[in-house]
Amino acid sequence: MANVSIIGSGNMGQAISSIVSTGGNNVEVLNTQDADKPVTGDIVILAVPYPSLRSIVEARRDQLAGKVVVDITNPLNFETFDSLVVPADGSAAAELAAALPQSTVLKAFNTNFAATLASRSVGPNATTVLIAGDDAAAKAELAGIISAGGLKALDAGALSRARELESLGFLQLTLAAGEKIAWTGGFAIA
Repeated sequence: MANVSIIGSGNMGQAISSIVSTGGNNVEVLNTQDADKPVTGDIVILAVPYPSLRSIVEARRDQLAGKVVVDITNPLNFETFDSLVVPADGSAAAELAAALPQSTVLKAFNTNFAATLASRSVGPNATTVLIAGDDAAAKAELAGIISAGGLKALDAGALSRARELESLGFLQLTLAAGEKIAWTGGFAIA
């Protein structure tokens, strides 16, 4: 049984919390305003928008040392909704890993909508969570939690693949915001 902390209680945080608890794991959900409450999980999922990462790192850097930290963000320009705000050869996950050198950073959940996590399906297909990271054991542990919660998990490669995952997440978000696809849909792996 894993101990998972989720920072962020919005739609994504709630959907991920349900997956974690369905699989029989312990889960605590903290709001971003709960900076005074310690993080107790060995795996910490940052279910927040990209602009919130910096303040979380500043407030919790020491608490996150030695933990697996999962970045679910898509670093898009929230004002224009027309581009990513990280360098073309970088990613939000790479920035997070650089800011948390004593943590193991993974990228996951950013190519999923909360509705497809909650329903555990994208159309007729099971929801698949893509995971990128440089630590095979950490990826396997997260994949086990996801699978126990009723979804599929797929190792998408090294943390450097986070750039492609963020581009895919960005495309999916802009399609949904432009009403080209539903927020209950998205990309599926068949």
